[in-house]
Order: sequence, then structure tokens, then C-alpha cells
Amino acid sequence: MEQADLDNRFKFHPANDNTGPKHDQVRQWCLDLASTINSLVPDGREKSLAITKLEEVMMWSNAGIARNNG
Repeated sequence: MEQADLDNRFKFHPANDNTGPKHDQVRQWCLDLASTINSLVPDGREKSLAITKLEEVMMWSNAGIARNNG
């Protein structure tokens, strides 16, 4: 792995006019889906895992936007 790749993975990527709206869109989509899951799926391990995985989707999606300038 190149040092530049490591640097990109671990540095702070502030939102800008291009990436900010994309982050907002991903967060809103994930929140909408989380709300749907919450209303349809009974409380329990499966629901908890589904919400956790959705948090991962949001995190990795926003990392991809930030690390690659949207």
C-alpha cells in the first residue's frame, strides 16, 4: 500500500460545496430507511443488526465521498 493511500484514509476531509450536499443526501436516505426498518421490524437482534449495518453503509458511503472529493 502506498503512503499516499494511507494518508488519504486517515486525514480529515472537510465537507465543501461539492461534498456537503452529497453527505446530506446519504444521511437522509439512511435515516429514511432506518425509520422504515424501525417501524416494520420487531425489536430484537435482527433489527439491531440491520440498523448497525445501515450505520456502516452511511459511514463508508460518506468516507467514499470525502476521500474522493465527491
